[in-house]
Amino acid sequence: MTTSHTIAVLGLGRMGGAIATRLAAQDWDVVGWTRSGRTSGTVKTTGDPNEAVARADLVLLALFDGPACEQVLDDVRGSLRPDTIVLNTSTIAPAEASRLALKLGPSYVHAPLLGSVPSAAAGALQILAAADQEALDRVRPVLESLGTVRRVDDASSAAALKLIANNSLAGAVLALRDSLRQADALALPRTQTLDVLELGQLGGLVARKRHFLLDEPTAATAEFTIGALAKDVALLAAASNTPLRSATGLADSPAGLDADIAVAATVPAVEDAVLEPLRAYIRGHATGDPTHFRGAFLPTAHIEGIRDGAFVSWPLDEYCTLFQGRPAPDEPTRSRRIDAIDVHGTVATATMTLSHGADTFTDLFLLVRAADGWRIANKAYHRHS
Repeated sequence: MTTSHTIAVLGLGRMGGAIATRLAAQDWDVVGWTRSGRTSGTVKTTGDPNEAVARADLVLLALFDGPACEQVLDDVRGSLRPDTIVLNTSTIAPAEASRLALKLGPSYVHAPLLGSVPSAAAGALQILAAADQEALDRVRPVLESLGTVRRVDDASSAAALKLIANNSLAGAVLALRDSLRQADALALPRTQTLDVLELGQLGGLVARKRHFLLDEPTAATAEFTIGALAKDVALLAAASNTPLRSATGLADSPAGLDADIAVAATVPAVEDAVLEPLRAYIRGHATGDPTHFRGAFLPTAHIEGIRDGAFVSWPLDEYCTLFQGRPAPDEPTRSRRIDAIDVHGTVATATMTLSHGADTFTDLFLLVRAADGWRIANKAYHRHS
């Protein structure tokens, strides 16, 4: 900033509070405002965002989502001085970032942040900044108080890159969850498992989040919540119009949305009741006894796929006639595994791989929770010859 050092920080949540505190410690004149009215007491605040904006050369947004950014900016638009820069550090959709850039023009800087509360406190954030050169030059000293600036071509790209970065974090959390579930299934001690995981590619995440992963009593608060990360990956899935497993994997976590993202990695595997029809299906193939299939499937189920180049849709009774009540001659060499299962209330989807001699089958299941427990409603398969 070339004249005054006055910065209005709108949004004093976990990240906004850390940013405001860091800037104040770097001798910037900071005034904060938060929608909730809750403040940390580390920076001076006002109850009226227009009061903060009217005296600021720089308005820094640290809000939860795009609608919040648009609402707050609409509320203070009349108090913005002509030369005031709006610096938006919020994680929002690419289309929302483009809309704000179009509305505010050269005075808008979109600068999402890579890093969490400790990085903000240490001035070690990575900042993806999209702005006109003049605006970027004016805000660069502020941004460099928070971390390292990486220029991006436009607001939409900056927003999209931030979502991509957060999706990689979601993937790491889900990979850690899978590892912990497998370790639990093998009866491995959690502490020993974390010791080994800390030596590998997930080591940094495990080291930072160990107390959450061990469910140890701690005074530490969540640096990045499940709710915030689930929001970000859902935005990415919507923006890309491409399926994104992490969007569902995080959003369906029974842990509270205000819990730290690491808690999502400690969610136990699905209950045995959901797996039982799949295990009965495996027993049917292993023994050749169709009774197991009748217990696994709903009576109305169909088994569908391409057989000898033609689509087939067998009712359960017809499917059961394929099995003669005895194992296949090469049964000792066959194998089957449940690859994935996702539960959504009273329905679930599952994928299984069956290696049967020269053929490998990918089976996709739709399950429902019926009155007598979980059953397979339908199965579709692909045969790899």
